[in-house]
Amino acid sequence: MPTFAAVDIGSNSVRLKIARLQAGRLRPLHEDREVTRLGEGVFRSGFLTPESMAETVKVLRRFHRATQQVVTDNVRVVGTSPLRDGRNAQAFVEWVRSATGWTVEIISGVEEARLIHLGLVSSPRVDRSPTLMIDLGGGSCELTVSQGGHIRDAVSLPLGAVRLTDEFLRHDPARKGELKRMHSFVMREVNRIAVRMAAARVKNVIATSGTAAALAAVASHLHSENHRQRMVVSRAEMTRIAKRLARLPVAERRKIEGIGPRRAEIVVAGAMVYHELLDRLRLTGFRYSPLGLRDGILAQMAADYDRSTRSGKQIESERWESILKAVSHYHIDRKHALDVRESAMFLFSALRSVHHLPPEYREWLAAAAMLYEVGDYVNRNGHHRHTHYIISNSEILGYTPQQRRVIAAIARYLGKSRPTADDGPMKAVDPADQENVQKAILLLRLARALNLGRSRAVQHVRIGLRSPEVRLTLVPRHNVGVDLELWAIEKECAYFREVFGRELSTAVS
Repeated sequence: MPTFAAVDIGSNSVRLKIARLQAGRLRPLHEDREVTRLGEGVFRSGFLTPESMAETVKVLRRFHRATQQVVTDNVRVVGTSPLRDGRNAQAFVEWVRSATGWTVEIISGVEEARLIHLGLVSSPRVDRSPTLMIDLGGGSCELTVSQGGHIRDAVSLPLGAVRLTDEFLRHDPARKGELKRMHSFVMREVNRIAVRMAAARVKNVIATSGTAAALAAVASHLHSENHRQRMVVSRAEMTRIAKRLARLPVAERRKIEGIGPRRAEIVVAGAMVYHELLDRLRLTGFRYSPLGLRDGILAQMAADYDRSTRSGKQIESERWESILKAVSHYHIDRKHALDVRESAMFLFSALRSVHHLPPEYREWLAAAAMLYEVGDYVNRNGHHRHTHYIISNSEILGYTPQQRRVIAAIARYLGKSRPTADDGPMKAVDPADQENVQKAILLLRLARALNLGRSRAVQHVRIGLRSPEVRLTLVPRHNVGVDLELWAIEKECAYFREVFGRELSTAVS
């Protein structure tokens, strides 16, 4: 029964959630949260302040002690908007590493949206009709359209409550001119995605994070429902709430149960964003969910441990859909890509006793087989370099940045060059993975060689493993020659000997 911990470092607060995987389900064990305002100031100056960094590291030390007390098997620490924007974010990352030993993973806005979606779809309350998921944090607002448990669209907008407050609201209560300027900015950003959202024909809206919780609490307060938390806030209610909060000074906002002393300072900006989203997109309202980014991180960790879980199947589907979108976007020959992938999977299984690669390399090799020609979209000259850059930097959903770098390195070396430890693509890969990446590269080179003519000339391949030789016997289709494929495979014999220490020979049946 493995135990996982997820740490979410946001612009407004830092959150911890620890859960244990039991019978395919995550059972929460411990939660903690602290407002540190790491993003405060970064949106104006571009730098994380020493004070906010120190306060955040102090809280992370406390979280670290909690993970030790519970005895977690794995901890994943994720940084969002303030670390994406802060020019001195790397200094903070190193500070965290020295204080806790943790490596902070800075994720993109789209990956943040994907993880939030993953956390939400783990709930049976999310139905199969088009649903808009809103996560308004301190630095950004992630919008995800989900249908049938699959992401149909995702976008990240610079509409975080801390960011907007720092940028526009300088007085207490805010002056009309400040509110007007902030409203114009919010409206401009929402208008950018209005057509996309309208095309989704959203039926339900789910909102997560602290701002949504606070607004639901305000709705309860205004309705005098004995302070019982209302989970649903209508568009009309949101309009009234946004206007009322904008008129109140922060001291009065703090008195509203459910907002909290620190949330009161930024809730005006958050309320305006929700008001504008509901109004401009003609949505009936939103339902608050306590699930969010931490739950998505935990679900991802559980899926990486056990692919048979519900989250594992979800992630597998997301990855495949994302790869197929990339194939379409970059005008890759899909038929050929699938042929190379099929050959790569065959070689991975048949040569398992030769390469000894970890199981996860099967999926990474498959992804590289589908995407190795993306560089042609930019230019045939230098297309292998372009391939590496595109895969490393594109939003292929479901893969961490390190996993994308592994996939990119596997797909990079299909030309005349061979990888060396000093190459940029190899240096970008974790040192522990470099030897395995070389093995996967060779498997992909062989898979490509088997399909070099793009005519499916090779009907199937028989593998002979008689130490110290590996023999590939090509069985051609009727009346089709395989000379080109034989030539391509024979060119890899010396490299095969170098990587695996075995002789590679070929024959035709």
